[in-house]
Amino acid sequence: MSHSSTAAAEPDLAAAGPAPRPGRDRYLDLLRSVALVRVVVYHLFGWAWLTILFPSMGVMFALAGSLMARSLSRPALGVIRGRIRRLLPPLWAFAAVLVPMMFLGGWKPDKKDGLWWWADLLNYLFPVGAPPFPWSLGDKSGLVETTWAVQAGEPLWYLRTYLWFVIASPLLLWAFRKVPWVTLLAPVALCAVVGTDLVKIPGETGSAIVDFATFGACWVLGFAHHEGLLQQIPRHLALSCCSLVMAFGLWWASGHQTVDGWDLNDIPLAQATWSLGFVVILLLYSPSWQQLPGRLARVDKYVTLSNNRAVTIYLWHNTLIMATIPLLDLLWEIPFVDAHLGGALEAVYTPLMFVVVWPLIGLMIVTVGWIEDLAAKRKPRLWPTGASKGRARKAENGSHRR
Repeated sequence: MSHSSTAAAEPDLAAAGPAPRPGRDRYLDLLRSVALVRVVVYHLFGWAWLTILFPSMGVMFALAGSLMARSLSRPALGVIRGRIRRLLPPLWAFAAVLVPMMFLGGWKPDKKDGLWWWADLLNYLFPVGAPPFPWSLGDKSGLVETTWAVQAGEPLWYLRTYLWFVIASPLLLWAFRKVPWVTLLAPVALCAVVGTDLVKIPGETGSAIVDFATFGACWVLGFAHHEGLLQQIPRHLALSCCSLVMAFGLWWASGHQTVDGWDLNDIPLAQATWSLGFVVILLLYSPSWQQLPGRLARVDKYVTLSNNRAVTIYLWHNTLIMATIPLLDLLWEIPFVDAHLGGALEAVYTPLMFVVVWPLIGLMIVTVGWIEDLAAKRKPRLWPTGASKGRARKAENGSHRR
């Protein structure tokens, strides 16, 4: 099972808040933005060591868990309904493009599965299971690789796992308040059973349970952050325990490497333990900023934008990475480039993809990002950086000073 450690608003991908306002923790917003950028970089360059440097998915699930715990001060059913409502319309927009493209590319119903094949498509409407996609489509002479559907659909595993956590959160939070340490460590124990093939559950059900177990501790860790449990632990003790847990994760990974080497996305128990320790340290030192301090203030509008459009960025980034290939290949249609610069461009092809993908992501934010606002029952915005509100506040403060 290979997940990009992707990274994809409140991701809690489905609960991105509006522009910064009192009470919103900009440190957590910054972590979410870093996680999303790391996801894009990982999918582009494929560097396995990034899963160790910054385990994006563990971070994102922990942030989502913290926000979910805060929201559950309200009636649980309404909170769950609101989270699902924010998640589904962006997914439907993505599916409205991806599914017809797959059918046009030659994807056909599997006669062996009969009606179950069509029922499986309903996961594009409500992803309680894994939305299906073909593993090979088209031919090698096409504009993109024959695995384009797999790459486009890869981020969908996160939405399924997120949805499972949202639905389970009232029970998980109740259990956490009764037996916090048991609830926190139970997913790791489950991962040690189902994530190591000690007990193998076949098919997509098995993959879903492994994902739930791998990141369950991070989600519950978000509860611990919100409830203040982490602050009750002596810091030196917490750091010592984290070091041991993370060391175990690396040790386990060293003996269970796959063809991708140290990629923790392919080693569930290593991912679970390394992410748990890493996230504890991030939350233990959480400064709880109302505003980004110092030089970080320069990226404030980008942090706001990425948080407001996290679902859009996460869902579409793989597809947009693939779209950079036919666009860059147009350069070789220019005779001078083909004759004199072709070799040099080949050497920096992947970095060029990295440069080109960000304008494409920006274009997608403008094109479909406003669906996130509609899903959250907000006024649609094309480019929600919060800049206009910031200028208004500065003007208001300036008038008071005068």
